[in-house]
Formats: sequence, structure tokens, C-alpha cells
Amino acid sequence: MIARNHYLELIRERLRRSPVVSVPGPRQVGKATLVRVIACEQPSHFFDLEDVVALARPAEPKAALERLEGLVVLDEVQRKLELFALLRLLADRQPVKARFLLTGGASPDLVRWVSESFAVRVALVDVAGFNLAGVGEGEWRQLWWRGGFPRAYLADTESTSRQWQEEFVRTLLERDMPQLGITISSVALRRFWTMLTDYHAQIWKGSELALSLGASEPTMRKYLELLSCTFMVRQLAPWQENVGKRQVKALNIYLRDSGLLHCLMRQAAIFGLESHPKLGASRGGFALEQALSLTGDRDAYFWATHGGAELDLLVNRGGQKYGFEFKYGDAPSLSKSMHTALDDLKLERLFVVHPGQDSHAMDDHTEAVGISHLRARLVQAGLGGRLI
Repeated sequence: MIARNHYLELIRERLRRSPVVSVPGPRQVGKATLVRVIACEQPSHFFDLEDVVALARPAEPKAALERLEGLVVLDEVQRKLELFALLRLLADRQPVKARFLLTGGASPDLVRWVSESFAVRVALVDVAGFNLAGVGEGEWRQLWWRGGFPRAYLADTESTSRQWQEEFVRTLLERDMPQLGITISSVALRRFWTMLTDYHAQIWKGSELALSLGASEPTMRKYLELLSCTFMVRQLAPWQENVGKRQVKALNIYLRDSGLLHCLMRQAAIFGLESHPKLGASRGGFALEQALSLTGDRDAYFWATHGGAELDLLVNRGGQKYGFEFKYGDAPSLSKSMHTALDDLKLERLFVVHPGQDSHAMDDHTEAVGISHLRARLVQAGLGGRLI
């Protein structure tokens, strides 16, 4: 197994200072395993709300929960959203009798309840799949091809890995979505998700998708939000700068897990993908997720102008702007677009991330960084504070 001590340390630290800690993230990334480790370290009570028996057990949840002390774990809490109003009352008690650790695969309702019910009182530890910091920078090709879901990455064979991915997609659409109260046809949502692979690492074009699927543009936007709330899709917002140029205001869209991207693309083997037209987009999306796993995604954007200048990722840290370009070739060179981004955005640094081994300065403010060196370089630059 791959140690995930970074998440354990974050959860422990959040529990020390907050009565309620939420651990959101995609299903099957190991959230329950993490919270069970935490629960074994102290007196605790564990409720698996995905278990039908456990879900029905707190028939009188106030009486069941208010008398508990120590750590109370509510796993898959989106299954019983009515508990949030009660948890708010219990979290406000003085002195604090219990601390609550919540996990969930997220849902539109879960996001709304957390933000409205707790406001600043809830601490968040976002859990994602494996990344290079965990598996080792030398394993980037395997992680890129299979993705970061533990069972897909650790599978004994390629066919087992792909079978797990197929089952994950099917289960999410046919079981999990309906359990969250989503009544959209699983067939329609799968078609949308599959078609979204053509727009991976590109500007959102809801009208094109609507035309292809014979649906309305608001419907396409609803589908996009559903996949975003379950951590399957990333919507990267556009950065706006006062540069006197027409700038793109639409979102950039990424499928967050490269393994699921390849599964939905029906790519059977890595050598076939390496000759596919979406190779650059696939590697770029993977590198972007690796960068965000280090820098965090709370203040991350992309930038583009209608004149053709663009920047794949912009991270705003302490008022200073850092840029990232992701290239699939291992010998990147400075381009006019990079010069424009440096000048117009006043970037502190521009990192050109590529799959090769070489890392070197390209000019005074730009450097090529091999993806296996990305973590070390971002930590050195003061951007790797998350380290997950």
C-alpha cells in the first residue's frame, strides 16, 4: 500500500482546532480508510451511512448523537443530509463534548448544506487520488495512464484496472446519482461524459454539446455541474487582467482523473494513446492536476485572449502570479504566447512542464521543468505548501 500520511496529518490538525471536519472527495479514493485510521487513535463512534442498517439506526438522531463524546465519524454523510442542521447545534456546544468527522462523495446538496449550515465552523480536507508525491515521481507514466484511483492504479493487470474503471463509471451513474436524488437518465449522462472527452483541456462550448446531443444549453450546464460536484470534472475559471485586450471569459474544462479519461476515450493500451490526437490534452490535464495537488486549487485560473495568447494555469499566491504551461514534447521552447503572458500578466515565474527528464532555465523568468522534478521545484519556489 501507498502511505498517505499527509492526509492523516491534515485531518488531525483540523480536528484539533475545529469541532467539525469534512473530508470531501470522489468515491473510492480511500476517504473511509483514512478516517478509520483516525478513529482507531482515540475513543470514537463510527457510522457508515451507506449501510442500510446504519442509515436507519439513528431514528431519533438528536438523542443518538447528543450524548456521544469523543470522535464521531459519519461516513458518506450525503446519504442523510437532515443531520446537518443537528450537527450545527451540536458543534456550537460549550464545552465541546464531541468532534465530528464527515466524509462524502459530495453532491450539490452536500456542498450547499456544508456552506450554509456551518459557514466558517467546518474545516475541509479535500482528498483526491494518488499523485506523484505519493507514488514517486519516477512512476508518472503509470499514474498518467491508469489515473489516481487506488484500485485502478494498484491493480495487478491492465485489464483489471480497466474493468474497475468501467464499473466505477457505471456505479456512479446508475446507483450513486439516483441515491443523491438525481433523476437524469444514466444513458444521457454517460453520453455527455463521453463527449466531454473531446473538450478535455479546452474552452467550454455548451452550445456545441447541446446541438450534438439534441438538448438545451442549460441542460448541458446542469450535466456539467453534476459531474463537477462529484469531482469527475474540473471547471477552471478564466483570469481577467486589465491589459486592453479581449479576453476569453468562458470556462476551461478538464476530466480530473486521467485514467477515467482514457477509459471513456476507449483507449485500450498506452502505446495507442501515444499516437492519439488527444495525447497533448491528456498529458496536459494530468500535469495540471499534479501541479494543483501541490499548490491547491482555491486561487487557480487559466488565461487566454481572443488574439491567441494563452496560459494553461495561473496560480495567485500572496499577490504574486505564477504561470504554468503544459507541453507533451520533452524539448519545449519559448513561444510568442509565453512572452505575451509574462509581459501582460507580470508573472513572477513561468514553469513550462514537460514529460522529459531535463529541467533548465529558459530565460530570467521562465524555466522548463520535467514532470518528475515538478514537486521539488514548486517546493523550492514556495508553491508546494499543500504537499498532497
